[in-house]
Amino acid sequence: MGVFAVDDTPAAAETTLDVYEDLMQVSYYASGSGGIKHLTAEQIAFIDRWEVENYRRKMAAGNSSADKRSGKIAIVTGGAQGFGAGIAESLHKLNLNVIVADINEETGRKFVSELSQSPSSGKIIFKETDVSDPESVKELVAFTVSEFGGLDLMISNAGILKAGGLEEIEAEVFSEMTNVNYNGFFYCAKYASGVMKLQHSEKPGYLTDIIQINSKSGLRGSNRNFTYAGAKFGGIGLVQSLALELAPYGIKVNAICPGNYYEGPLWSDPVNGLFVQYLKTGKVPGAKTIEEVKKHYEDQVPLKRGCRPGDLIRALLYIVDQEYETGQAVPVTGGQVMLR
Repeated sequence: MGVFAVDDTPAAAETTLDVYEDLMQVSYYASGSGGIKHLTAEQIAFIDRWEVENYRRKMAAGNSSADKRSGKIAIVTGGAQGFGAGIAESLHKLNLNVIVADINEETGRKFVSELSQSPSSGKIIFKETDVSDPESVKELVAFTVSEFGGLDLMISNAGILKAGGLEEIEAEVFSEMTNVNYNGFFYCAKYASGVMKLQHSEKPGYLTDIIQINSKSGLRGSNRNFTYAGAKFGGIGLVQSLALELAPYGIKVNAICPGNYYEGPLWSDPVNGLFVQYLKTGKVPGAKTIEEVKKHYEDQVPLKRGCRPGDLIRALLYIVDQEYETGQAVPVTGGQVMLR
């Protein structure tokens, strides 16, 4: 006697076949001891209420987190390079609809054009945006709603860094960095939350996310880098305060504080990268080459390497998937910075 299993996919058919084969084996072995003893109503109720069984059912449901993410609408500012590009690419592969917002139009359009060729059920679109300009951010959010009909995930990632001490940093540079790194997050949160509040009024149980890609410099002071660190410390203050304000609307507000991405352009650009800047400003005493500067920073990390986009993505997906944390600053630093 043969058994055929039919289902939507080969994998599902295999599972169905396994279930029926198990059933036949149970029936066969049970026949030798008086037949199958069916559970009573009380026993069934006990299993339904059993915590372990509830957990098993949840795990057996498969990749439910991925299913929940699919089709969501995300904005990634500074999304054309560095961590931002890694985030945008990962979300696109996970079948989200992604707006890549960046001030560099040429780089952004090229990046999106290349990424749109990869398999995904989600769309990916470029939108030129200057996060230091509130009208530009407001237009970005309006554009996203017109394209996709809403907004589920605002990732404020755009940032700039120019290193130097008090004697090197002029007022204009301080203002420029503050406008991008601090004010930019405020604008993203302000205009994204307006849309998310409207969505909440229509579907009160639905959760949305505002996430700032902060830095380990937002958790610990940074020598001769006060302008950047100051803005990042301020960003965490915004995260905690906005989390309290927006919680009634189902909007989670969190930050991710990654360690240094040494392979990214912020650090490795041969002209304006931080390795070049730190070598010029003498931030690493005794260092005479870029390689020596890099080794100095890698040696400060217990896991002996910089943060990579994949490390950050795993933290980001946890924040999006979970339903009980808001106002948090999650370190992803290889042990270099630990929470107290």
